[in-house]
Amino acid sequence: MRLLLINPRAPESFWSFRWAVDRVLPGKRAVNPPLGLATLAALCPKNWEVEIVDENVEPIPAAPKADLIGVCGMGVQFPRQRELLTHFRDRGYYVVAGGSYASLCPEVYEQIADSVVAGEAEYIWPEFCRDFEAGAAKPLYKECGEVSLHDSPTPRFDLLKLKRYSMVSLQFSRGCPFRCEFCDIIIMFGRKPRTKAIEQVCAELDALRAHGVNNVFFVDDNFIGNKPLAKELLRALIDYQREHNFKFRFGTEASLNLAQDDELMQLLHKANFQWVFIGIESPDEESLKETLKLQNTREDMQVSLHRIYQNGIDVFAGFIIGFDNDTTATFRKQHDFIVESGIQVAMVGLLTALPRTPLYKRLEADGRLLDGDATDNTRLYTNVVPKGMTMEQMREGYRELYAQLLSDRGISDRIRAKLRHLVPSGIGTGYKRGRELIMAARILVRGIWPGGIRRWWHFTRTLAAARVRQIPFVLAEWVAGLSMRSYADRYLLHGESPALFTLRNAIDAPALAREVRRVLRDKSATITLRIECDARKVERLLKRLSRYSDRVRLSLSEAVPTLNVDWSRFEVVVEK
Repeated sequence: MRLLLINPRAPESFWSFRWAVDRVLPGKRAVNPPLGLATLAALCPKNWEVEIVDENVEPIPAAPKADLIGVCGMGVQFPRQRELLTHFRDRGYYVVAGGSYASLCPEVYEQIADSVVAGEAEYIWPEFCRDFEAGAAKPLYKECGEVSLHDSPTPRFDLLKLKRYSMVSLQFSRGCPFRCEFCDIIIMFGRKPRTKAIEQVCAELDALRAHGVNNVFFVDDNFIGNKPLAKELLRALIDYQREHNFKFRFGTEASLNLAQDDELMQLLHKANFQWVFIGIESPDEESLKETLKLQNTREDMQVSLHRIYQNGIDVFAGFIIGFDNDTTATFRKQHDFIVESGIQVAMVGLLTALPRTPLYKRLEADGRLLDGDATDNTRLYTNVVPKGMTMEQMREGYRELYAQLLSDRGISDRIRAKLRHLVPSGIGTGYKRGRELIMAARILVRGIWPGGIRRWWHFTRTLAAARVRQIPFVLAEWVAGLSMRSYADRYLLHGESPALFTLRNAIDAPALAREVRRVLRDKSATITLRIECDARKVERLLKRLSRYSDRVRLSLSEAVPTLNVDWSRFEVVVEK
């Protein structure tokens, strides 16, 4: 059996991190490879030939030599996942759908996939493979029991083009013990965290080390959901790192109660965890209580964050606007909290109700859900009708919040706030390699120089506040801030200002490329390029526009041409 597994292109958003990859990590194409597909490949029968294609870093073959095609996807990928399933099914392939969105909403795939795999795959995917070989595959395979992660195999990292990613994902646990109303994790994986054995994790690190990987993201829903087992793993990771000369740099997701456990923070630092992503959500205690995020109310959250910094761990954080308790005054509270906390990579999203979550059920009963897709909450989309303000007030406040945070002064103020809580041996020494430091400095100069005297003033003022050992940290934080601004400028602050160009004949492509590049010299401009000719003949045009790819939307009449050339850098819209 020949199996092709596809990870569909993700649209440009905060979570695509294209804004960071293109600016900060030249030579890379995406942040994380599809770990789920690599795990699925390892669960296949040994005699199957498996290929993985991630459309975010490479093109999908137009006519793959496959007996079976599987397409995964999160909610934000569903439109593209639907296109691919329909395209290949119409051409006679047997197609199977999976991923987190199929696990939440398997019913939406009934008419577009031959089979749907919903839930964790360790047990139901081998069952599907046996049935498919026997010619008796069922329409739906749904995991309703509890999966032991001890039965999860080492992912097939050899099937991924690892050098095209800035880091590689690895999973230790699934599930989270908390009850946040808006979260779908507890719906899919439950509130009792399940973990792999330490030997499994070390075996996966051995596999990654053999492929030359040194930057690993533990993609756990909450790495410290089971603290005793997390500490046991961290002690093993410290020994592993010492044995292999601290080969790996780690990052992960965790809850804010990390700050109340000094031993846990020290173990993370010793194992070379350089950052954690934490869901702060709101500085308003009433909003936290409303959404049942009670773990964030145990102490002053600023105190918690500063304690994490002092243990040598940086913090990326997520925030949400749109809780019932939120009003127009919430934006100022969010701004002041983020600046005082010093968090540079602060994702602020609009509250979105995902299917089957407690939030969705409550708002559905209240008649406060909007129709339409709202799987990307970082580009002014939401399916929630706000209670304490109008929709327009929420969107305008959201834009203004980002504009303030990403101004020269906003970037500078946050870095200097964080510097007050760093220690000389902590995260201020994050850039240890000369090559990385030089790269950051070059990117920074390209971002600082066009900003004029005011930007230089804020930058030098910030640099003067740093200890010598923390100067690399300041460089990295400025780069992060300028990169986030490039994303906000194009998708939040100035709108998409969509100039429309139409290409009806491939002969006109060179002239059109000159005109499009002239428009794109305005950094806030975005365009839609409607291609009405044979799209396979305009590959040269796309290469000329690739440096602007995050601001170019391609409009096509059908999905076929998108499979023939590497358009993974572009956002593609297929017209009906």
